[in-house]
Amino acid sequence: MAGENRAEDFEKSGDLDFPRPLTTVDVVIFSIRDDQLQVLLVRRPAGEGEPFPQALALPGGFVDVVKDRDLAACAARKLKEKTGVTAPYLEQLGSWGSASRDPRGWSATHAYFALIPEEAGALTPDARWFPIQGGRLKEKLAFDHGDILASAIQRLRNKVEYTSLPAYLMPAEFTLPDLQRVYEIVLDRPLEKSAFRTRILSADMIEPVAKMRRGPNRPAQLYRLKKNSKPVYFVRTFNPPE
Repeated sequence: MAGENRAEDFEKSGDLDFPRPLTTVDVVIFSIRDDQLQVLLVRRPAGEGEPFPQALALPGGFVDVVKDRDLAACAARKLKEKTGVTAPYLEQLGSWGSASRDPRGWSATHAYFALIPEEAGALTPDARWFPIQGGRLKEKLAFDHGDILASAIQRLRNKVEYTSLPAYLMPAEFTLPDLQRVYEIVLDRPLEKSAFRTRILSADMIEPVAKMRRGPNRPAQLYRLKKNSKPVYFVRTFNPPE
């Protein structure tokens, strides 16, 4: 039969007999800087044939079938190349694909979002932090990266309501008010202090360090995220102050 012959020919040649889509990975990298939620963006190159030349975009690029064992490895590599750090938290966000998102051809991208502390390593020359204001970015992005970023912001805000994700945005040592402030920045609303403290301490995700932060007020206990700590899921969302 004709179909059987085609299958046999494929097994012998190992070649695909249909066009392959472009496959990329993009990473939405969040951090808290200057008391704001910020996202890392890069300026696209201006070479001949480059789509969206000089436009802002999410860090990312094509999957390297030699270097990348899977999509998560590709995302981690792209993050390392742009920030010089390994993210304490990296999560797959979703996939976007169409014949129109990239003028070079049918393309699909697999998006991730990462959380890194403010003291991240040196950025590459084409990378810069941009603030998220009112849950939005005012700058226009290349491709469909604006849609991807909006989805990442919504995912982060939704999960912060009932998880410990903001702990991955913290420096090596921090106080409980520091952590609460990061929650409030991401959620864009205040939280009730005593209930927040009780919930965080009972979650067994942070541990005290043997020193205090000195300042004009009473000394404050410093904490750190426990080694290899996994995200904690709470049974209730965080409450605003009454």
